Amino acid sequence: MKKSSLITIIIVITIIILAYFLLNKPTPETSDEIAKCIGENSDLYIQLGCHACKIQEDLFGENYKYLNSIDCIFNKEICLEKQIEFTPTWIINGEKYKGVQSIKKLQELTGC
Repeated sequence: MKKSSLITIIIVITIIILAYFLLNKPTPETSDEIAKCIGENSDLYIQLGCHACKIQEDLFGENYKYLNSIDCIFNKEICLEKQIEFTPTWIINGEKYKGVQSIKKLQELTGC
């Protein structure tokens, strides 16, 4: 195989892979009513630079603004008081739920 053919194949494969990832961005899984309800019935503890926190945020998309999120970088005292050891952590009805939670699970936990 010629060098130019190999380069062309690599470029095509790279374009296909990039297109796949760009077109398959996560879309918000929730409506604003559900996000508001979840936000009113829970606290979400996050941390600036936390990859898992970004994944959780992406699940809500623009509706993330309705959540009661507390950043442990800027609110260290609150997080120490609540004994937050991992982000993201949800507190719902006094119970802690560590890690990224699905919208469906959050609806079940909050009754939304």
